[in-house]
Amino acid sequence: MQATMFVYLPSILYLSFFLHLVLSQLPPNQINAITKVYDLLQNDTGSSFAWNGIDRNSTPCSWKGISCKSNNSSLAKVTFSLFTISSSEFLTFICQIDTLESLDVSQNFLSSIPNEFITFCGGISGLKLLNFSGNKLEGFLPTFTGFRKLESLDFSYNNMYGKVDLQLDGLDTLKSLNLNTNQFAGSVPTSLGKFNLLEELHLSANSFEGEFPTQIVNFGNLTLIDLSLNFLFGVIPDRIGELSKLQVLILSANRLSGTIPQSLRNITTLTRFSANQNYFVGNIPFGITTYLRNLDLSFNRLNGTIPQDLLSPLNLQFIDLTYNKLEGPVPSNMSINLIRLRLGQNALNGSFPSASFESLQSLTYLELDNNQLTGPIPSELGKCQKLALLNLAQNKLSGVIPVELGDISNLQVLSLQSNNLVGEIPSNISQLNRLQRLNFGSNSLTGSIPSSLSSLRSLTDLNLQGNKLSGAVPVDISNLNVLLELQLGGNQLSGPIPVMPLSLQIALNLSHNLFQGPIPSSFSRLTALEVLDLSYNRFSGQIPDFLTIMGGLNRLVLSNNQLSGVVPNFGSIVSVETDGNGDLIYPPPVPKLEHKDKIDSSTIVLVLFVCCGFAFGVSAKICIQYFFSTNLDQTEVCWITGDSLHQFQIKLSKAMTAICRPINVMQSNQFYTYYKVMMPCGVYYCIKRIKKNRSVSLHSLERFKQGLVNIGHLNNYTMAPLACVVESDTTYIVYEYPQHGTLFDLLHGRCDDSTLDWKSRFDIVVGICRGLAILHGGSLFSDQIILFHISSSSIFMKHLNQPLIGDIELGRAFNSSQFSVAVGYVPPEYAYVMKVTEAGNMYSFGVIMLELLTGKPAISEGTELAKWIIQYEDLNEVVDSRVSGNSVQVHQQMLLVLEISLQCLSISPNERPDAKELLETLLTLGQQFGI
Repeated sequence: MQATMFVYLPSILYLSFFLHLVLSQLPPNQINAITKVYDLLQNDTGSSFAWNGIDRNSTPCSWKGISCKSNNSSLAKVTFSLFTISSSEFLTFICQIDTLESLDVSQNFLSSIPNEFITFCGGISGLKLLNFSGNKLEGFLPTFTGFRKLESLDFSYNNMYGKVDLQLDGLDTLKSLNLNTNQFAGSVPTSLGKFNLLEELHLSANSFEGEFPTQIVNFGNLTLIDLSLNFLFGVIPDRIGELSKLQVLILSANRLSGTIPQSLRNITTLTRFSANQNYFVGNIPFGITTYLRNLDLSFNRLNGTIPQDLLSPLNLQFIDLTYNKLEGPVPSNMSINLIRLRLGQNALNGSFPSASFESLQSLTYLELDNNQLTGPIPSELGKCQKLALLNLAQNKLSGVIPVELGDISNLQVLSLQSNNLVGEIPSNISQLNRLQRLNFGSNSLTGSIPSSLSSLRSLTDLNLQGNKLSGAVPVDISNLNVLLELQLGGNQLSGPIPVMPLSLQIALNLSHNLFQGPIPSSFSRLTALEVLDLSYNRFSGQIPDFLTIMGGLNRLVLSNNQLSGVVPNFGSIVSVETDGNGDLIYPPPVPKLEHKDKIDSSTIVLVLFVCCGFAFGVSAKICIQYFFSTNLDQTEVCWITGDSLHQFQIKLSKAMTAICRPINVMQSNQFYTYYKVMMPCGVYYCIKRIKKNRSVSLHSLERFKQGLVNIGHLNNYTMAPLACVVESDTTYIVYEYPQHGTLFDLLHGRCDDSTLDWKSRFDIVVGICRGLAILHGGSLFSDQIILFHISSSSIFMKHLNQPLIGDIELGRAFNSSQFSVAVGYVPPEYAYVMKVTEAGNMYSFGVIMLELLTGKPAISEGTELAKWIIQYEDLNEVVDSRVSGNSVQVHQQMLLVLEISLQCLSISPNERPDAKELLETLLTLGQQFGI
């Protein structure tokens, strides 16, 4: 009996297993189809997917990216997102899966869709979702025939173009359409199936134009409409209020005008309404925020007063009305759930709002700057414990700075400048351990600078200028070891000047005070400092020579002191102002170096072979040890270029000699110094010296070298490195010398910008954008690169219409939190997030476009160009008439590009175009312009 049981038990188990296979076995045609798909992915050289870790004999329901129905009887979903697929051949075989319900191939590198895919997949009766977003698809949107049950279609973030007309008219069950971030043009599509079932319409960041489509109100199921970043004009129809299910309405960055429809307040489901960066006028309707969580009407032309009920609804969390023409008082009744309140750059008046701030426990950003508010700052603000940014600058506030502000432990930015504040600086401000920016400038504060401020170890900007402060600068101020800018001018400070923080880079301003005696020798340690202003004091003695070798210095202001002696030679890179010092002696100009001063280095042959393992000769060893101040075994010289002409012409020993002469400095900042060096053959090259303690370590040299090689492949768009020399604390990189210097030189410096006609300027804009698109998007040779900084001084001009982006390799050498953005190019969000971003690069690029269009530098008369332009209602007044001349056509073209630059300067990083989409827009404009 027992033996019989052992005989039948395997049979029973086998039968059970067989029945399971029968019940769960996929149809053979589906197995064959999905197997063929995987084989094609295996052969796709771009795919990282293949058969890795997958058993071909296992059920496909267990394969990566595959989902089956509950009993594993058929395939239901295919999800190949982020598989780095480049070939679209597999798509046709996907259509053989007749039970397919969802196909997601987003975030790959597909450039086309086979015609057979549309034909065959259109016959799959249960297909509900198609997602092709984030690929490299080009061309027109296909016409979708069939697809009887398709509910969601996503082609966002591609390169598709043309009009969207009737291609989607047959999709009667469509509920979600996402075409964001392409190049579609023409009118907003409204032929989207005869049943009007659409719930979500995403059309942001395209080139749709024409009036706001009134037909859109026929889609009564709509919950989301995003038409931002297009070219729509006209008014919002009042019938928009009929969309009773609408939750999100985003119309930002268009050309819409008229008034805000009052009917919006009737939509009880609406939680977000964003219509910033348009041309809306008139009053803000009462009751519009009754159901909203987020309202953004910034950068319009709204006027009148703020409705008393606007800030009070309990649902309200975010509101932005900056840069309008609103007047009257700020309503005191505020929602206890407010997180961000931005009302700056208006004409609001009356006393500071008497809101119960102790109840606003969620308030994180409060911006009321650039208004006409009066009265004291309420002490109750100290109860807002989550407050990270408080900006009350440029009002008419009076009274003392409340000591309670020192209780806001989360505060990172405190801006109270340009008011009528009096009294002393509260010492408990030093309790704000997270504070990064402190600005009390242009008030009437008295007393001394509290020594306790030296404990604010996160502080990057400290501005106390334009007050009535007296006494000495705190001796412990050097403890502020991340401070970049210190503004103490326009006070009554005196006494010895203490050692300043070594981190100072942007500016040190001690002007208009009572300092006396010699210029402190401790300033010699401020090697990254760009601007030093000691004017209007009582400094005496000679101008010290160490000021000439402060590598980052580009402006030195010594006017109206009691200095004497000979003025040292600072070279052409530093702007020196010495007026008002009666006893100074000015030396004759330094003669140019004669060509015969060239040094012939017979040892360079040995230097060229260092990377191949050859030892230096005796004379080369002396040269390298002298100029690098290190042992030879700590130095490595590597050729990046394979061009034998460059290798013959570049004499590294000559280069090392030349960089010791200040007269050869082209520009300098916190991270590097550029030198112009003439080789013995008479050809100029450019040498970049990355400064001490910011160099590339030898153990990471191979990675750094490979990065330079990759950058070299982008030589049509960037400064391509030719060679590098790395030693323990310094790195040198050799480039071809740009014959026309930098863009800053052409526009504002030594050159005559009249040589740049409109075509050249437009070509420069396109060239920079093309370079950014390649760097941000990555390429075959390089991953994505975010620039540490971009300014007109970091754009080098190979030709008058061919820009090269410089300083690319800094993104490889340093952490992205170690950024250094030039003043005037800093995006607003960098005040809160100490990290460079793609959107931050685009903001800086927007400033460069303004420079090309207005002829003004990024900082002019103490005002940032990006802020200066906002005050003009008529943009016709800001474009440079020297460029357009009498040409109405050129003037109109400049205005169109000006509008694009303003998109790049959007306050919100999310609303700035990326380089790729902006490049396509510019290329399209170029075709229209015929240039």
